[in-house]
Amino acid sequence: MTRGLFSSRSDEWATPQYVFNILNEEFNFQLDVCATSDNSKCNVFFDKQVDGLKQEWSPFRCWMNPPYGKNIKQWMKKAHLESQKGALVVCLIPSRTDTKWWHEHVMKSTEIRFISGRLSFGNEKQSAPFPSSVVIYYPELDNPYKLAVPIIRSVKFDKGWQQLTIIDL
Repeated sequence: MTRGLFSSRSDEWATPQYVFNILNEEFNFQLDVCATSDNSKCNVFFDKQVDGLKQEWSPFRCWMNPPYGKNIKQWMKKAHLESQKGALVVCLIPSRTDTKWWHEHVMKSTEIRFISGRLSFGNEKQSAPFPSSVVIYYPELDNPYKLAVPIIRSVKFDKGWQQLTIIDL
């Protein structure tokens, strides 16, 4: 399966390796909940045969780069529900702040990191035609002081230095 295509023929966008590396350094992921055998970022992963939407994610530290089509709503809902059961879920998603799913599910997250600039997915040289965000759902079992609204940050991924700069707003 080819990810990183710039057309509506595919809703799959391969995670840029440097983005995963930087976030993995911070979160030490154990499970890729939405992968293929070709693009999994963790040794343990769910693919289309082992549907991540039907599996338990808790108590793992999970990476999620879901398909960006109509089913993204179900993936974001699942991420929130699994955080309530004890999973940490870090999601790379398009910044579609005008959608119903964003307001229903992303706004229930603990933290939203808006990425400065646009990412190049997979092996593509060109940037994606949309902005992206990293959405973090901390395990609610470990977070008794959950805020009413998520922490909002602006971030910049430095591909060359493999580092993340967080700019608090």
